[in-house]
Amino acid sequence: MPVLAAEDTPQRVVSMNLCTDQLAMLVAGPEQLISVSSLSQDPANSAMADRARQYPVNHGRAEEIHVLEPDQVIAGRFSATTTVAMLRRLDIPVAVFEPAISLDDVRDNLRRMGEVLGRSQRAEALVRQFDRRLDAIRVARTPADGADAALFFPNGYTRGEETLIGDIVETAGFDNVASDLGVTRGAMLPLERLVMAGPDRVITASRGPGYSRSEAIMQHPVLEDIAPFGVHRGLGNADWVCGTPHVLDAVERMASLLQRPAGEPSP
Repeated sequence: MPVLAAEDTPQRVVSMNLCTDQLAMLVAGPEQLISVSSLSQDPANSAMADRARQYPVNHGRAEEIHVLEPDQVIAGRFSATTTVAMLRRLDIPVAVFEPAISLDDVRDNLRRMGEVLGRSQRAEALVRQFDRRLDAIRVARTPADGADAALFFPNGYTRGEETLIGDIVETAGFDNVASDLGVTRGAMLPLERLVMAGPDRVITASRGPGYSRSEAIMQHPVLEDIAPFGVHRGLGNADWVCGTPHVLDAVERMASLLQRPAGEPSP
């Protein structure tokens, strides 16, 4: 793995993406990271919101990032493309990260962040910690009844095995009903098809503040009727939206659900 010479290591790093914010906060050295995106301070979406409040925020606009005089900018694939293009025209290096769709991608993105920041040793230490914790979860996992689970999100959206949340629930010991229905990435799952699939459990998101019509379907009474092992509503965006080591918190919580007997109230 390439190691940057000390003079090539970036000293003023700006992240403009929720997921790269968190990877950078984990990997960066003291005072190396000088700004993160505003989303990183939102606990509904960020697993590191408290830590992110230690940093000045940016809103992904080229003019505000340019005045920070960064020598390295980190962005996600879906960050503002006009901002990325403008920064590159200003000869500011921009590293673009792909979104994680598996636990393997967590390792890959940690290592790449280590390369970009000249902190490969720190990144490798985080990978080792991640693997040790993941191994411990797998060793502790025991077969249990009620392992067929359906992911059911706002607007009746589900996710399959080729997604980060799909890998999380399968690593926790569940069989994702979406796979049986031919869904590998993300797709709408009509309520009728969900009923016919007859999952043991339904795993859905915690509700956001206020009222949203998109979330109404997650409260449909038929969900409780079709899932003998319950509807579990405690999965928030911060648990799985970014591929960082914090996804193992979600794996542990999902694994603990398998030990809940049928009929026990959902958290």
